[in-house]
Amino acid sequence: MTIKALHHVQLAAPAGSEASLREFYAGVLGLREVPKPPELARRGGVWFRGEGVEIHLGVEEGFRPARKAHPAFLVDDLDAYADRFPGARPDHLFPGYRRIYVSDPVGNRIELLQAV
Repeated sequence: MTIKALHHVQLAAPAGSEASLREFYAGVLGLREVPKPPELARRGGVWFRGEGVEIHLGVEEGFRPARKAHPAFLVDDLDAYADRFPGARPDHLFPGYRRIYVSDPVGNRIELLQAV
């Protein structure tokens, strides 16, 4: 019995935030939207996929953003992403990587890191 891979990460979002999530995850981060199955689509939220990564954002009543828990996405050009976020300054605190933390439009913490 073995875990083979991580399929997706789910974060919560408030109802009605799908448009701003699309702008961020597709427009800024460059992920592509994945259609949700019809039964799940009725619940709201939006799913995204990229090379080797999938993130689901589900609507949660009483939503509070994840400020400590977060997905960490490996990127190939951290400086290009940092330029999209005024005030984002890469650090070297994680051995072997440079990284930045940003927030999605609903306040969830996102880590972007590049191997050095």
